[in-house]
Amino acid sequence: MLADEDAWTAVLARDRAFDGRFVTGVLSTGIYCRPSCAARHPARHNVRFFANGEAARGAGLRPCKRCLPDDVSRDERAVLSAIAAIKAAEQPLALAALAEETGYSPSHFQRVFTRHTGLSPAAYARALMAERAAEALTAEGRVTDAIYAAGYSAPSRFYEANQGRLGMAPSAWANGGKGATIHWAVVETSLGSMLVAATDKGVCRLSFNEGREALEDRFPNAELVEGGAEFGALLKSVVEAVEAPGDFSHIPLDVKGTAFQEAVWRELQRIPAGETRTYAELAAAVGKPRAVRAAGSANGANNVAVLIPCHRVIRTGGHLGGYAYGLDIKRKLLEKEAK
Repeated sequence: MLADEDAWTAVLARDRAFDGRFVTGVLSTGIYCRPSCAARHPARHNVRFFANGEAARGAGLRPCKRCLPDDVSRDERAVLSAIAAIKAAEQPLALAALAEETGYSPSHFQRVFTRHTGLSPAAYARALMAERAAEALTAEGRVTDAIYAAGYSAPSRFYEANQGRLGMAPSAWANGGKGATIHWAVVETSLGSMLVAATDKGVCRLSFNEGREALEDRFPNAELVEGGAEFGALLKSVVEAVEAPGDFSHIPLDVKGTAFQEAVWRELQRIPAGETRTYAELAAAVGKPRAVRAAGSANGANNVAVLIPCHRVIRTGGHLGGYAYGLDIKRKLLEKEAK
């Protein structure tokens, strides 16, 4: 069973990938729903999560007539069965084996699984192992022990699978930047004061109107070093990217997030300068058209402004929407790119 806050996040996103993993009990109405139920979201204090419909009924709740949480289709049963098999396996399972278990052809099962979860079976297994690694890295005393505990056959497999995803070394990622050296500087730009910080992997923070204190909050156990020769060259490239928008794909990044957040960030980087997308278009681009709110949350969780251009996302109808550093900066960025 998921932690309550993780379950609530899935409910707010109406994420179909969590259907069958739990049900949402609404104490004020006496009903329980799928996580993806399209009904209006209840107040958080009225919600309790249950492992399944049987547990919810045991608490005196009745099933929702809109989302029919107990009515599981053959496709859903196949996906849930595959997810259970993936979780139980110590190593990723072959697509053919999963398809045979569920009675589908491999190609059809791949489509069914991807439609329900937003990920292929292989990508789902990799994301699950990465999550296990994150949990193990927090609990285990040694990185190697954590890697094996997560199900990787060898440390090399862990680093290969997570290259470019974790950024910082696993020991640093697990504990507030422990073991990482982060160079940083605050510079003045046409948009105002800008904080830039980078590990040896790439830029890990770009923000406006922040300073050292913001870095200490995010990386309390990292070594923070102001300036530096190599960092100076990177900083120059970042400033140029902000002042003269264009192709800055050559600037290395050191970011991490959930599989969904990282999918959203990749789509943000595909939006050409001078163009915008709506939150609905962003959700559709990552294969989860109903997860508009979750796409917005992932957009807001971006730690590297401009280089991951979350400012290029606006509301349907052309309204700017929100921006962590104020609408004035968002407007100026869009105006720069429009030119």
